[in-house]
Amino acid sequence: MKVILLEDIKKIGNRFDVKEVSDGYARNFLFPKGLADVATPAALKELEKRKTQMEKEDHELMKRLEEIARLLKDRDLEFPVKTGSNGEVFGSVTKEMILKGLRDSGLLRTERAEIKLERPLKELGEHKIEIHLKKGIKAELKVKLIAQS
Repeated sequence: MKVILLEDIKKIGNRFDVKEVSDGYARNFLFPKGLADVATPAALKELEKRKTQMEKEDHELMKRLEEIARLLKDRDLEFPVKTGSNGEVFGSVTKEMILKGLRDSGLLRTERAEIKLERPLKELGEHKIEIHLKKGIKAELKVKLIAQS
């Protein structure tokens, strides 16, 4: 029986693939769990429309992420931190604080971003942080820790 997979299924195929599976497997496992639909001519036509729509959305997402990467490269984020008399920093700047700063500044809205930071920042000055967005797009952000007045 030909089916359209609605989810990625290990050893069978990926989402929206059209696969040939046994009737029993389709009726007893795939259909009850909502993992596949019968590959009728109408369903295949709908699949093509859905794929076209997804490609368009994917292209728009890529453009948006590339724009975000360009904006991040041109910007820097400042964090005022408390310092002691000898310039030692009290506290630190974490990944979560950087992500919140990006969202507050409007650079990121709902986009997911993975901030590559081995350990929290604890030194005054400028730090370059690598940010990984979806689809393999990477950006570099300058984070400045300045002494709080």
